[in-house]
Amino acid sequence: MRKYATAVALGALSVVALSIAVFLSTSRAFAAQGGGAATKPSGPLEVKDLSADQAQAILAAAMKKAQELKINEDIAVVDAGGNLKAFIRMDNAWIGSIDISIKKAKTSRFFDMPTGELGKQSQPGGPLYMIEISNHGLITFPGGVPIRDSSDRIIGAIGASGSTVENDDTVAQAGAAAVK
Repeated sequence: MRKYATAVALGALSVVALSIAVFLSTSRAFAAQGGGAATKPSGPLEVKDLSADQAQAILAAAMKKAQELKINEDIAVVDAGGNLKAFIRMDNAWIGSIDISIKKAKTSRFFDMPTGELGKQSQPGGPLYMIEISNHGLITFPGGVPIRDSSDRIIGAIGASGSTVENDDTVAQAGAAAVK
């Protein structure tokens, strides 16, 4: 057992040493090629985000659509950074759909596209096949939609789950349209 632990520790040290060597050699190569010296660093990026009031309006519009469809949904809204900003579990909505709605919203924000579009590209043989196992699990079927402001900038995303993917997508689209 002690030999095994020593071998594992030496293996881990080898990986760390190799990582440092690769970093140093790439840093030197980058610096030798001018390494960004030709351009001045710009100022901080300006990120637009949705407000708490907007997030509540998005939830309200999505809930209204779910009620019109006579379905119970879990609805999540994430901000520009992909962090949960607002959430509602409608009465009698599936508990299992809580996580799905949040992951739909995050997936949509991570890739700035509707989750259904990402799903088309992640089919076997597609350019993004198996992407759903990245980022601690993504959802690649409809129901996640980016939220855009009046300047068409993405400021968050919404995810809805609890019915068919078509209904989930309809509910999410209604929510996203609340801030245009």
